[in-house]
This record gives sequence, structure tokens and C-alpha cells, in this order.
Amino acid sequence: MSQSHYKRVLLKLTGEIMAGDQGYGIDPVAAGRIAGEIKEVSDLGVELALVIGGGNIFRGMAASAKGMDRATADQMGMLATIINALALQDSLEKKGLVTRVQSAIDVKELVEPFILRRAIRHLEKGRVVIFAAGTGNPYFTSDTAATLRAIEIHADVILKGTRVEGVYDSDPEKNPKAVRFESLTYTEVIQRELKVMDATSVALCMDNAIPIRVFNIMTPGNLKRIVSGENVGTLVVR
Repeated sequence: MSQSHYKRVLLKLTGEIMAGDQGYGIDPVAAGRIAGEIKEVSDLGVELALVIGGGNIFRGMAASAKGMDRATADQMGMLATIINALALQDSLEKKGLVTRVQSAIDVKELVEPFILRRAIRHLEKGRVVIFAAGTGNPYFTSDTAATLRAIEIHADVILKGTRVEGVYDSDPEKNPKAVRFESLTYTEVIQRELKVMDATSVALCMDNAIPIRVFNIMTPGNLKRIVSGENVGTLVVR
């Protein structure tokens, strides 16, 4: 078994990666590719928890901006994350992994409720745990949910998988001259309003000394390189 740099990791994924090239919904091929990356890390002996957004299905903040009640919109977004969690669970189990989905809202016919001690026990047994439905409350993003769960399970790091190579001084998909940072402090991220995670998430990480690494999950092997100790993407620390 290869050596891992981390014992326990919280992987935050954007919902958009589940859509693949189709741009919306769930592409089983894209889900399967991500599952393959996750299996490589699990095979290293890493205890792995996941939080996935729901933007490929429904964006609560976008709907709220168009007039929908924010609490209702966010609740719909929570349901979208459960759909993604179930799709990712299916892909992971097809790779031979044992998984559990835990939801912050009660959908007991489909998934387990979030129970911290049970989640930690699953991780200790080598099961991949997928946390769904955010925090269970409106007005909080899936980034905040990922940070909260990382703190609760005592994760060594939050790995945020995106479609770009890390954190830039401007949007690299719009500005080809955007400059990528190799490392940043939490304070720099907040003061410069960089799009790493929302300010609440970054502040929680700072208060609890949890490093954040932002990287391109679409590049094959990146996730394994990070947990093996390579310097990939952008690291946010004190």
C-alpha cells in the first residue's frame, strides 16, 4: 500500500462536475470518472468523506435572485445534493467501494441521518461517507457544510475539487492572463474576496486551523498526487 500524506480527508466537489460535457444533470460517465479518482485515494488507506454541491441540478441562490423565497430555494438545493450523493454512491460502489450517504435532513427511506459518531465509525471501517443536504438549514452553502463536517470529523484537510488549477487573482476561464497563487493565508482570501469558499467557510477553517487545498479534479491523478504529498493547486493556511 502506498504512503498517504493524510489520514482523514474531506473532499468538497462542485455539483457541476457530475454533469460532464452535457452541462446539466448527471452524466454517468463523468460520475464514474470521479469515482475512479476517489477509489485510487481510498486504496491508499485514506479515510475519505465527501460533500457534493447541487449546482448541476438546482442553484438555490440563483433561484432566489429571480424572486423565489430564499429558504424554499435553499431547501430545493439541499434535495439536489441528495440526488448527486446517491448518483455518486452508485458510481463508487460499482468501483468496489463500500459507502454510506448521510443526510442533514430526514430522508430515511433513502439515506442515513447525519449522526457524527456513526459517520466516524464508518470512516474508521474504511467506508466512504458522503454528507448530503448541506447543514440542513437555509442560507448556508455546501462549502459551509463541507467545512462544518470537516471540523466535526477532525479531518486533516479540506480538498476542494474544481474545474480550474487552483485559486487565481481573477477568473481564469474569462481572463487568460490570470495568475494562480501557490499559497495564501485565510486572511488574504477574505480580504481580497477570492473565490475559494464563502467567507463563513474560510473563517471557520481559520478558527479551527484546517488547511484548504483547491485543485483541478478534472485532471486525472491530481487527487492521488495531493494525498501522496505533492504540491498541487493552491494551499490556504495560516
